[in-house]
Amino acid sequence: MGKKVSIDQMASEIEKQLEEYKDLTTMQVKKAVKDAGDTVKKQISATAPVKSGRYAKSWRSKTTAETSSKLEVTVYSPSRYMLAHLLENGHAKRGGGRVRAIPHIAPAEAAGEEKLTADIERALRNG
Repeated sequence: MGKKVSIDQMASEIEKQLEEYKDLTTMQVKKAVKDAGDTVKKQISATAPVKSGRYAKSWRSKTTAETSSKLEVTVYSPSRYMLAHLLENGHAKRGGGRVRAIPHIAPAEAAGEEKLTADIERALRNG
C-alpha cells in the first residue's frame, strides 16, 4: 500500500484512490442489493399460501433502475398481483365475516432488509 509521490501529485493520487474505493464499494453494494432481492423472492415463494401453487411460483425479481451509483430491485408477482394484498392482510367475505391474513410478504421484506444491511456492512468492512 506504500507508494511514494511528490507533494504536487498527492491530491491527484488521493483522488484516484478514493475513486477506486468508490467503484469497488458500489459494485459490492449492487451485488448485495441483487442478493437481497433474490432472498426476498425466495422467501415469499417459500412461505406463500399454497392452494394450487401458482401464486407462490409467480413471484419475480427484476432490476427496475440502474445507474453508475444506484441499483433498484423490485420483487413482484406479474400474474397474481391482485391476490397479494388480500392474502397478506386478510379480507371481508361476501356473506359476512373475514378471511384471516397470511403474512408472507412483510416477513420476507424484513429478512431481506436485514440481509442487505449485514451484507453491506460486511462488504464495507472487508472491502
